[in-house]
Amino acid sequence: MSTEVKEASAAAVKEPSEPLFSKKNRLLLTDPLNDSNPITVQVLGICSALAITVQVKQAVVMSLSVLAVMIGGNLIISLLRNIIPSRIRIIVQLVVVASLVILVDQVLKAYVYDVSKALSVFVGLIITNCIIMGRLEAFALANKPWPSVLDAIGNAAGYAWILIAVAVVRELLGSGTLLGFKLIPDAFFEFGYMNNNMMILPPMALITVGIIIWIQRSKNTALIEEN
Repeated sequence: MSTEVKEASAAAVKEPSEPLFSKKNRLLLTDPLNDSNPITVQVLGICSALAITVQVKQAVVMSLSVLAVMIGGNLIISLLRNIIPSRIRIIVQLVVVASLVILVDQVLKAYVYDVSKALSVFVGLIITNCIIMGRLEAFALANKPWPSVLDAIGNAAGYAWILIAVAVVRELLGSGTLLGFKLIPDAFFEFGYMNNNMMILPPMALITVGIIIWIQRSKNTALIEEN
């Protein structure tokens, strides 16, 4: 058998494909929830965590918007990764993310206009969200579509649970409601309980995030940075 035939035969043999949810792929989903959380560990996406967590509904809608943009962005950039010139990769990423954000914004205005109005400019600012741009640059440009989608879901979930946790604390203590439903009985107010209006101010969002970071690092000392 000639050398050319042997090489062709070897090339025809497919390598065993990696399972869809291999250990490596599962880590892409789970690591951002804790050890590599984009907000509490990487300190990205802080602005929206401070600005739109007064109500849980706003936090949920923002989280879903970021999830949609991240999945779409990571998938598109991963599919195009071999044909995007290195010199214009950032421009291409911005165009892709901006297009997806405009689409998401129009959907929100069509179906949840009140929430879209409350979120104001922060939906548009998803375009400059460091989490999204960071994952496109650091992961999607160098990996296949499926791992890129998992990476997007993991980081969006890590972003979402922080936003929703902060929103739950702020809405419950600041307004006495969750998702607009009153939870604190009137009897509490009759005994002198009052909603803490400070909780709806932006500084309390930062303090709440700080408490989450403190709890996270107390449980996982490996996250504590050495001086």
